[in-house]
Amino acid sequence: MAVWALGINHTTAPLDLRGRFAFALDQIAPTLQGLRQSFGGNHSHPGVEAALISTCNRTEIYCAADRLAMDHTLDWLAHSGGVAPSLLRSHSYTLEDGHVARHAFRVASGLDSMVLGEAQILGQMKDAVRAAATAGALGSTLNQLLPRPLAAAQEVRSATEIGAHSISMTAAAVRLAGQLFEDLGQIRVLFVGAGEMIELAATHFAAKNPKSIAIANRTLERGEKLASRFGGEVMRLADLPSRLHEFDAVVSCTASTLPIIGLGAVERALKLRRHRPIFMVDLAVPRDIEPEVKALEDVFLYTVDDLAQVVQTGQAHRQAAVAQAEVIIDAGVQSFMHWMDQRGTVPLIQQLNAQADTWRALELARARKLLAKGEDIDSVLETLSRGLTQKMLHGAMAELHAGDTAAREQTAQTLSRLFLRSGTPRSKTPAQES
Repeated sequence: MAVWALGINHTTAPLDLRGRFAFALDQIAPTLQGLRQSFGGNHSHPGVEAALISTCNRTEIYCAADRLAMDHTLDWLAHSGGVAPSLLRSHSYTLEDGHVARHAFRVASGLDSMVLGEAQILGQMKDAVRAAATAGALGSTLNQLLPRPLAAAQEVRSATEIGAHSISMTAAAVRLAGQLFEDLGQIRVLFVGAGEMIELAATHFAAKNPKSIAIANRTLERGEKLASRFGGEVMRLADLPSRLHEFDAVVSCTASTLPIIGLGAVERALKLRRHRPIFMVDLAVPRDIEPEVKALEDVFLYTVDDLAQVVQTGQAHRQAAVAQAEVIIDAGVQSFMHWMDQRGTVPLIQQLNAQADTWRALELARARKLLAKGEDIDSVLETLSRGLTQKMLHGAMAELHAGDTAAREQTAQTLSRLFLRSGTPRSKTPAQES
């Protein structure tokens, strides 16, 4: 069984490229179905298992099949994102077998994140595994692999202080806003979207008691639910252009595939604000805010990549926890690889059982014929037992008499372990006697 993974993340691919391969949670099932169907015409890769993890910082595909199919997976993903395979290859990483397991464990534990020790990735991986299971894309191998990193990540978080000194992306946004505005209690904040990331951002900003909070969302119902928690108002996305000038800080994170805050809207807002600065944070991948906005005077626009340096503080405090986490990860990887090694013997076991059943059936048929002719039962049983014994030992005896002296010695030792059980006298080999 071959296991492989293909991915891009914040260390290998720029933001705009990552945006091309961002999949919302409800897109995972049809995407996996498309990937697995793409293997349908290739008879050498039947029944491919697959899982897809997509966050703002990474997109990763995990696969398992009888044979490795890395090139096909990369070509398919490149086509889905509308880029040349060579471009994707230059910004991606590929992993096989044990390296796949170790990577999955490190991702789930927050050791491969932009924010070392972040907890959010664990929930995102759980959602991804659940979506793959619902889509029927997991088989015995990935069902063994993917739950293990999730369990290990829980242990890492409870047994180490990996996340004790971490600064989240949303906390970093508040810190940057505090550097621009003297008093965060005097600013008006607009949050675009109503998902988990916006909820976290709103929680951090609300702790600073801003002058007002507003939620702009595609559906008012979800926006109202979040706004009510923070005593804010809700508006439709369609009202953004006409009201953008009212806000000093804008934090956006939606699942839109196209920017929802354009250059023109920001320019008009600046004119109405008489060039009072606007602090903007775009946490979405793909972007919610057109990148050209960053060039405007009086606009301070930050993306997830721009926040990378801010969130690196406290790294030194977490290095000891990283070492502890790696020990837990090592144990998990070894456990999975042991399971994989055991699986490698399954075909041989099946063949041995089939061969034994064939021999048994032949000897039973022979015995029944003898009984039908009126042969003595004890004589038939003797013949049956002798026939089975000879069939079972024939191959071993042939190997024992074949090959050179070294080969026969090795065969003798193997046969001794296999056939001479405890309580049965063992005869010494010529080499042991000398």
